[in-house]
Amino acid sequence: MAMPQTNALSEESPSTADIAVSARNVSKNYDNVEALKDLSLEFPRGQLTSLLGPSGCGKTTLLKIIAGLLEPSAGTVHVNGQAVTGPGPDRAFVFQDFALLPWASVIRNVAFGLELRGVATSEREAIAEKYINDVGLSGFEKSYPHELSGGMRQRVGLARALSVDADVLLMDEPFSAVDEQTRRKFQEDLLSLVANENKTFIFVTHSIEEAVYVSDQIAILLPRPSRVSDIIRPTGLREKDLTTIRRDPEYLDIVDEIWTSLKTYVE
Repeated sequence: MAMPQTNALSEESPSTADIAVSARNVSKNYDNVEALKDLSLEFPRGQLTSLLGPSGCGKTTLLKIIAGLLEPSAGTVHVNGQAVTGPGPDRAFVFQDFALLPWASVIRNVAFGLELRGVATSEREAIAEKYINDVGLSGFEKSYPHELSGGMRQRVGLARALSVDADVLLMDEPFSAVDEQTRRKFQEDLLSLVANENKTFIFVTHSIEEAVYVSDQIAILLPRPSRVSDIIRPTGLREKDLTTIRRDPEYLDIVDEIWTSLKTYVE
């Protein structure tokens, strides 16, 4: 599934020192099903990498292996040079279904990871308030999840992940449950976070348009057993005005090329 080369695709790879996460020859078997097979992929530090591919191609499986929530059947994952053997404070997960504590207020939800680490109440609430403000939820600190819209609940989940100051944020289709207008706003906010937070983002999405809009790097995964088919780096788009990217010929060309390469696998 080789993709045509255009000026939108960068062939330059980051140096080893600039790699935050490295997956090497990772395989994952569920009984008789091969989800991942000998998959290798590097995630540049301080950038957003999207995992894109057909449904069931192992995107979430790979994300959970990086998070330490699943153990690979073979291969290794390293974060900042350290082998992943389970969950750790260097990684935070933003779930698709929000995964909030229904009985806890917004500020308690956002501060929950810090609470588990034993951070003092005043310190963790100050940190939580900063990220509540950063994701646009100031004034809702005392609200409960059932009082919030889906988009607001997702913002709480993002603030919670940011508050623990993990080096790597793992995001499993975090915008799939919100309406299109909210999704577009989230995408713009995410790019602002990538620019300002100096963290590494690994982002699972089914949307080609979303992947091209938000990513520094896009990894195209083949159907099961999954492996990397292609790496796309739309470097030219990152330098352009966010409000015009979706009309930019370079953006439209990359979207079309990815769709052409993937539509063979759509049932």
